[in-house]
Amino acid sequence: MLPNILWIVTTQWRGQALGCAGDVNARTPELDALARSGTLFTQAVTPHPFGPFARAAMLTGVESPANGVRDYFDVLPPGARTIAHDMADRSYSTSFFGKWHLSARDRDAPLTGDVHARQLVPAANQGGFGFWEGFESGFQVNDPWLHGTRLPAPVRFEGYQSDVICGRAAAYLGGVTGPWFSVVSLEAPHPPYAAPAAGVAPVDPSMIAPRINVPLSGPVEERMRSEISGYYAHIEATDRAIGRLVATLPADTVIVFTSVHGDMHGSHGLFRKGWPHEESVRVPLIVRGMGTPGPDSRAISLIDLPAMTAAWGDGKATIPLRSEATSGYARISMPSVVALPDQCDRAWTGLRSMKRKFVSGPGGEHWLHFDLENDPFEMRNLDADPKTASARQGTRSGFSS
Repeated sequence: MLPNILWIVTTQWRGQALGCAGDVNARTPELDALARSGTLFTQAVTPHPFGPFARAAMLTGVESPANGVRDYFDVLPPGARTIAHDMADRSYSTSFFGKWHLSARDRDAPLTGDVHARQLVPAANQGGFGFWEGFESGFQVNDPWLHGTRLPAPVRFEGYQSDVICGRAAAYLGGVTGPWFSVVSLEAPHPPYAAPAAGVAPVDPSMIAPRINVPLSGPVEERMRSEISGYYAHIEATDRAIGRLVATLPADTVIVFTSVHGDMHGSHGLFRKGWPHEESVRVPLIVRGMGTPGPDSRAISLIDLPAMTAAWGDGKATIPLRSEATSGYARISMPSVVALPDQCDRAWTGLRSMKRKFVSGPGGEHWLHFDLENDPFEMRNLDADPKTASARQGTRSGFSS
């Protein structure tokens, strides 16, 4: 009997921000429990630490820009083959709930607000999912607008976005017969961090335990503490919503939890995403129901998810990794510069294993080299060190392949 399969995809939830990952600031009992009964990938990365690029890659199994998404406002091509098509071919019913962020948007409209939240996503642009109910973007973590298969025009639903979407997904999936594959896509814990989080009080900023690579003086620390207190409130609220959703599902449902990217939150004096540093590229990844329970430190990327999921749909209880065919390195990159405040100032390409990270700039010039095994907070850039030149040279082919 083929398993039901659920992807839970959040936004800006960095890999370090789980209780089971050792973050003393994170209150995530539901996800910690999921990790205890499943596999926690401790070295998972996003292929591209920015929403549209990562979403396109995760759905298609093809890196950006080869999948058609190079610019922040690019649309996933209507003819693009996605995991929804692959699972439908395996006799699965498919559904999608929540944030899409891959359809046409008004470039002149504010990124936050009703315009993008109410922007219709045509059926031809819904990635081949048999049932679709969501919104384009808008960053409204409260009272979301939803439209889709059973809602031809946008309808506003009162409540915390994670609660609304998880609740509607649970109600729908409870009535589906036969094997199903579903994606529940949530905006939290994306900014605005000061927005209400379903009654969860923000953490006292003075009580935040900062990462050691955050400059602890001046405006960086002040901004970090102010923002991250709300960030952890949204993490706790969304953890609760996910727990309620998981509780409604059959016990043998295969569940994947992850995020499209992280947030720098002041590490190295930087904020937001797009950067090649760990706080931006490393994401949480928990798989319950397949593989061997316990921690897994292999190099894995979200771009591996379609192949993994298709294998499960073929009845294989395996977790195949694309990175295993590339000497244990997962590819990471930013295909273009997103002209928004705080984002990375250059396009780049990189390779990351559980021990090393190599990053090159837009012209192929060397930029960063970190020994993650001995320097997990990336405090020392080894790029100019002649003693490490051979390590980078050995992976040079991976940058151009």
